[in-house]
Amino acid sequence: MKYWIIVALIGIIGSLLAAGLFMVRGGPDEQDKAKRMANALTWRIGISVFLFLTIIFSYVMGWIQPTGIPVGA
Repeated sequence: MKYWIIVALIGIIGSLLAAGLFMVRGGPDEQDKAKRMANALTWRIGISVFLFLTIIFSYVMGWIQPTGIPVGA
């Protein structure tokens, strides 16, 4: 499970960097630049939502357990 989370976080950071690159460099016109940047940000949001739902599903199925600070410590 740790590896999936790491891969998803790398994907999120990669798409955010791609959006920043498209914002700075862009394309032949402003509309193409905006479209490419929006697509990269859409991928970032999609990966983030997928990661969040995967973590919730894994917790419900019992595949992962919380390991926070014990109550009363």
